[in-house]
Amino acid sequence: MSENVVYTSKVKIERVKGPYRRAYLPQEDVPVKFGVHSEVAEHYGVDPQVHDPHATTLDYVVAATAG
Repeated sequence: MSENVVYTSKVKIERVKGPYRRAYLPQEDVPVKFGVHSEVAEHYGVDPQVHDPHATTLDYVVAATAG
C-alpha cells in the first residue's frame, strides 16, 4: 500500500434543524439533503409533519457500498 495520500475529500456538513442536514460535496452543484424517514423517524420520535422526510446517512452508505 502506498504511503502517499492520493485524495482528501472536502465535504462540508451543515446542521439545519433537528435531523435535517445539508452536505456540500465536491463536484455537486446543489447540497445533498440528509434526514430521517419511515422507521428511522419513528425510532427517533421525529414528527414527519415537522420535518420533511429525507434519505438517511445510512441510506447513502448502503448505496455507496452497493455501488
